[in-house]
Amino acid sequence: MAFLNLYREKLFDNYQFLKDQFDQNGVEWGVVSKILCGNRKYIKELINLGVVEIHDSRISNLAKVKEINPDVQTVYIKPPSKRNLADMVKYADVSLNSELNTIRWISEEAVRQDKQHKIIIMVETGDLREGVMGDHLLDFYSQVFELPNLEIIGLGTNLNCLNGVMPSADKLIQLSLYKQIIELKFSKKIPWVSAGTSVTIPLMLHKQLPKGINHFRVGETLYFGIDLFEEKLIEGMHGDVFELFAEIIEMQEKPLLPTGTLASNPQGKIAKLDENLYGKTSYRAILDIGLLDIDPKYLIPEDDEFEILGVSSDMLILNLGENPKSYKVGDLISFRLKYMGALAILNSSYIEKRVV
Repeated sequence: MAFLNLYREKLFDNYQFLKDQFDQNGVEWGVVSKILCGNRKYIKELINLGVVEIHDSRISNLAKVKEINPDVQTVYIKPPSKRNLADMVKYADVSLNSELNTIRWISEEAVRQDKQHKIIIMVETGDLREGVMGDHLLDFYSQVFELPNLEIIGLGTNLNCLNGVMPSADKLIQLSLYKQIIELKFSKKIPWVSAGTSVTIPLMLHKQLPKGINHFRVGETLYFGIDLFEEKLIEGMHGDVFELFAEIIEMQEKPLLPTGTLASNPQGKIAKLDENLYGKTSYRAILDIGLLDIDPKYLIPEDDEFEILGVSSDMLILNLGENPKSYKVGDLISFRLKYMGALAILNSSYIEKRVV
């Protein structure tokens, strides 16, 4: 059976590296847990690191955080839908918002539950996902800052999440200026300017983070140690907090090319044949993992001496050539994962999750 390992010490090292960097820059931060897909075992590992603020895009995951440790501040990181507001207010201490009506409904629900709910107003800075347009921000704030049972604690933005727009000092300075203008006009303090996600970390590491940016929401860099500007491992961090293992369930020497009339496979693809390969064979391994679990383009083989030939719903096919390492049925093949691959694996109920 395929399984996923989370390496506790590597996760701790990455967390401590980031904590040190944020502490040195006077920046508060929360950990985004959505990649864990509500896995209770892994959420406990996060909390055991000393994390005091957890962000997620699924309310059920925040509910699990509160069950494990009600003192952890929970943040809902996408615009809430009207139909889930009761649960959102119940399990999220903070939410990211960009719609006036939604914030009014949150206020009404917070009154019903006799809770104080915190709001970060999201501001559009160019990537065109969620966010209030800058020229509407003052009017927007004027309509929400006095609503009952609400506290506006920050302005935030998201970059690189939809169109790949990268953060820059200019964009982040603009966000800080919005905060200053609102504070002057309304005589209200806004504690946080939440500059973004892992993609903004390289600006901080290179001393390019504008003054006033004092809050981050971090997921990918914690789990993969990656500099998203240069798409390389940050020195001092681990890129293999997660490791996937899949078992060889068939090993046979077979022709390199299929025989018979070709039609579309279940994925709608028709095989393209290289006639130079007729008559040639190789060792082919079938692994106990497939598209139900992960798209193979998000797999990074630890052994670079084989290639992924294809995948079906629950089997992955490898070309091992002459099988120089003498792999056999029952052996495990290991993979590192790209972010979207780890997200898929952690969302799969068919893959065992382990802590090492």
